[in-house]
Amino acid sequence: MTTPVTHPFLQVENLARAYPSPSGGDAVTVFDHVNFRIHKGEFVCVTGHSGCGKSTILNILAGLDSATTGNVFMDGREVSGPSLDRGVIFQSHALMPWLTVLQNVEFAVKSRWPNWNKQKVREHAMRYIELVGLKGAEHKKPSQLSGGMKQRVGIARAFSIEPKMLLMDEPFGALDALTRGVIQDELLKICAETQQTVFMITHDVDEAILLSDKIMLMSNGPHARIAEIVNNTLPRPRERSAIHKQPHYYPIRNHLVDFLVSRSKQFGALRDAPDAPSSPTVFDPDDLLEPFELTQPESVVVPVPPIGKPHIHLVNA
Repeated sequence: MTTPVTHPFLQVENLARAYPSPSGGDAVTVFDHVNFRIHKGEFVCVTGHSGCGKSTILNILAGLDSATTGNVFMDGREVSGPSLDRGVIFQSHALMPWLTVLQNVEFAVKSRWPNWNKQKVREHAMRYIELVGLKGAEHKKPSQLSGGMKQRVGIARAFSIEPKMLLMDEPFGALDALTRGVIQDELLKICAETQQTVFMITHDVDEAILLSDKIMLMSNGPHARIAEIVNNTLPRPRERSAIHKQPHYYPIRNHLVDFLVSRSKQFGALRDAPDAPSSPTVFDPDDLLEPFELTQPESVVVPVPPIGKPHIHLVNA
């Protein structure tokens, strides 16, 4: 019996983006040889230092920018421009200030389904407003909302068009830690309910671990690439208060931090070597455990950390 081939929902092939030099010299290549796949229903986070081209990749996926070379295919069709099949949430809420919460969401719904009557549009919009916990605030304008509430409206608007893929560019970066945590929890619930495919940019390692199925790590620019892909096997549903108790949590976190601190720079120096990998290295949590943890004799007694203090597994670079 043959196993059916699962085709990726999103496929990115040899993507590169170059910009003219401001001084008139050679063009500046922000990233090149970017290759990755995302399957239907996956939540993928990408992280890396500023300037590596994360937002540019997202804009290309959204159809808001064009690649210098390479191709993007979504659901079997090439991405060649903006489409309501892709919802985008930017760092700022981008709400229309003269419209209420309900009217902002209704505007998106009417764009997606122009033949729906007013009642159907309103009911559909209210469903997503309730989903993000804003029932009772639907008649307020953005000036009457907190920063967190505005971002919730942006999330409701993006989900209301029921896109095939959701693209998020650091949507919670400007929020305080408590508000960010609440909205992250809401996002987890919505994605679990809708099985939404998500591509999200973040600089927050803990956010990536909490939300994602895969974490893509980008090397430093120029000529940045996706250097590593870490499979996040922490079980769902995930709760921020208990996630650190999972045995793979600290190996994953330490690996991500180590990459951002040191290996992202080292990768840039090695990418042009003759034996440099042509595609990202994929890591599973078991690959990230120290050899000591995997090979120690049974007679060796491992010190147990005091109760209340988490055991941090250090990962060698």
